[in-house]
Amino acid sequence: MIRTYADINQKIEAGKAVVLTAEEIIDYVDKRGLEAAAKEVDVVTTATFGPMCSSGCFLNFGHSKPKMRISEAWINDVQAYCGVAAVDVYLGATQLRHNDPANMYYPGEFRYGGGHVMEDLVAGKKLQLFGLSYGTDDYPRREIRTLFDINDLNQAIMVNPRNCYQNYNVAINTSDKRIHTYLGILKARMRNMTYCSAGQLSPLLNDPLYETIGIGTSVWLAGARGLVYAQGTQHCSLAERDENGVPVEGAGTLALSGNMKEMLPEFVRGTSFKGYGVSLALGVGIPIPILNAEILRRTTVRDRDITASVIDYAIDYPQKTGKVLARFNYEQLRSGQVELDGKKIPVTSLSSYNKALKICHLLKAEIETGRFLLSEPSQRLPLQQGMHSLNITGPAR
Repeated sequence: MIRTYADINQKIEAGKAVVLTAEEIIDYVDKRGLEAAAKEVDVVTTATFGPMCSSGCFLNFGHSKPKMRISEAWINDVQAYCGVAAVDVYLGATQLRHNDPANMYYPGEFRYGGGHVMEDLVAGKKLQLFGLSYGTDDYPRREIRTLFDINDLNQAIMVNPRNCYQNYNVAINTSDKRIHTYLGILKARMRNMTYCSAGQLSPLLNDPLYETIGIGTSVWLAGARGLVYAQGTQHCSLAERDENGVPVEGAGTLALSGNMKEMLPEFVRGTSFKGYGVSLALGVGIPIPILNAEILRRTTVRDRDITASVIDYAIDYPQKTGKVLARFNYEQLRSGQVELDGKKIPVTSLSSYNKALKICHLLKAEIETGRFLLSEPSQRLPLQQGMHSLNITGPAR
């Protein structure tokens, strides 16, 4: 052990912490050596920016006069979940707007949904609330329609069950027709590939064995001070890993929460996927405390050291065959072209490396100026957890 969380926070408060981004640390360690750099560097900042479908927010409207127990609600015609207390609702990022034709006329356009409402909310725009109720003795009002913005809410709390996937699939389409997926449009006969990761900047790829990122970790959530409140849904730490412990497929995930009133609009963006649906692109930054040389070594992971699996989204992904067509590292993917089965295939990313790098620098600046302290996790993320499939029982349909 070189230093503790308390040691690092003491240096942050004194304005003396040495902080580098996940990109900067690579050359720094090359030049200084691992042991020397571990004694000098206190924090490495990591980040990612991209679509994170399993996101949403709790909103509290306060009570109208007379009071109302809202049992159905729509915000800008996007339905929110009301199975909580009287004027609390939960809005999911992938919820479609009322009367959106979806894929009735394939491929649907999905122009507006929950993620777009969240973007508009953080941007300070006026939104319309329409609510219905069955009425009770203590909550007699049965209908409400009003305009509001984020400042009219008592609370606007982002609560995301699954963010920051630790590595992910590379998508391709081997069929003879174009397909529409959450990883974008995939052309027929393997004429393009898409992926979604910030690679060497990504938080859980810099802490592959969850040594510092755990429940209670402070995170930079779209500019707000957030935290990891649980392991993310579909957290699967028993995924296949390379000799350095870095997964070659989807593995760990994080459940994150933060105050939307403190967020920056640039990093909360509604997205539309033609033929698939709506989502939310979100920016997340996580500081990694350099407690020892081994933790530092893991933060020097390069794009060329991180491998992702190519999956056919026409057959193998929807049918859950488990087949992997190939593997490429992120240096190859970020080059914009790879070769598979003798074909040169263009590659694009749904994740923005540039925005992730910007977040790394923003978080670095907050730590250097004493505005962001680190928090020691109260519990580690599980290292020996698999993921169950849903077994269909009962009459076949």
